Amino acid sequence: MSVAGPAPRPGEPHARSAPAADGHGSLGIRRAPDRPAAAVLLLHGGRADALGPPPALNLPAARMRPLASGLVRATLLDRVLVGHVRYRHRGWNGRREDPVRDARDALAAVAELAGPVPVVLVGHSMGARAALRIAAEPQVRGIVALAPWCPPGEPVGQLAGRRVVALHDPQDRVTSAGGTWSHLARAQEVGARTLGVAMPEGGHAMLRGYRTWHRLATALTLGLLGLAPLPAALTGPPGPAAPPVPAGRVLDEIGRRGRRRADRAGPAQAGGSGRAPAEGQASLRAAKGPPGPNTRAAKRSPIRRCVAASGCSPSGSGSSAASASP
Repeated sequence: MSVAGPAPRPGEPHARSAPAADGHGSLGIRRAPDRPAAAVLLLHGGRADALGPPPALNLPAARMRPLASGLVRATLLDRVLVGHVRYRHRGWNGRREDPVRDARDALAAVAELAGPVPVVLVGHSMGARAALRIAAEPQVRGIVALAPWCPPGEPVGQLAGRRVVALHDPQDRVTSAGGTWSHLARAQEVGARTLGVAMPEGGHAMLRGYRTWHRLATALTLGLLGLAPLPAALTGPPGPAAPPVPAGRVLDEIGRRGRRRADRAGPAQAGGSGRAPAEGQASLRAAKGPPGPNTRAAKRSPIRRCVAASGCSPSGSGSSAASASP
C-alpha cells in the first residue's frame, strides 16, 4: 500500500495516510512499527450536520494530537500502531452516518497493514459516537470515549462483550454526561463491561485539567491493550450498571493495581528485556504524562482556540446546551 504524508515533527515518527480505493486516505498513521501486535485508532469530533470536508485548520483534530503523541510515547516499548481516522465529511449528517463509514474503512486499512491485531478505539464527541457504533467489528478490543455524543435511542447491541470506558465532565454544555451514563447502563444490560468516569473539569473540549484527561485516557488505553492494569469494573463479568466514578479514584485504583503487579513480578525480573516487568509501571508512566505547555503557549495554541470557535462540538454552534445540542 502506498503512503504519503507530511514531514514528521522533531522527535516524532513519520505521520502518513493510507489511501482508500477512492483516493481518500481514511487512515492517518502516527506510528507503524514493523509487525504491529496491536493498534490504537483515534477519532476526533465534528459537527452534527456538515457535508463539506474538514478544513485545513481542523481544530477537533488538533485537540487529539497531544493525546496521540502521548500514546506513541507510552507504547515505545511495544509494537503498537497508532493512527487516526480521516473523515471525508465534517459532520455526522443524519442517516448518512458518514464518520461510521470512515471509521470502518480505517479499521480495514489497519487490518491490511497490520493483520488481524486487536484495536482500541479512542474517540472524542462525534468520534466517540462513531467508535461506539463500530464496536462489533471483530478486531475491536475496547473503546475509550471522551465526552461522547450519545443521543437518546442510540443502539447498544453492538457493544455486547466489549469493554467500554467513558470520560465525561458533568458540566459539559455541548454533549450530555447524563446521556453518556444512560448509554453505559443500557450497554451493561446487553453484556458490555462498562466504566463511567466523572471528570472534575474540562467541559467538552477537555482543556481545563487536560493532564488528567490525558493521563486517564492513556492509562485506560494501555489497560485495554493488555499492557497495564485495568480498574476492577472492566475485568470481572458484566453485572448491574454502576454510577460514574470520580477520576481521582480511578487513577488511584490503576496505580494500586500497577504496584501490586510490579511486586508480583519481583526484583529478579526488574532488569529483564521483555514487556512483562514493565507492565506494573505502565500506568504510572501514563499517569505522569508529558510535560504540559506553559500557560502563554497554551493560550495561543489551536487547542485553546477550539473553545472560542466551538470547533469541538458536534454542531459547532455555540457553548450552551440549548444551542449546541445536535
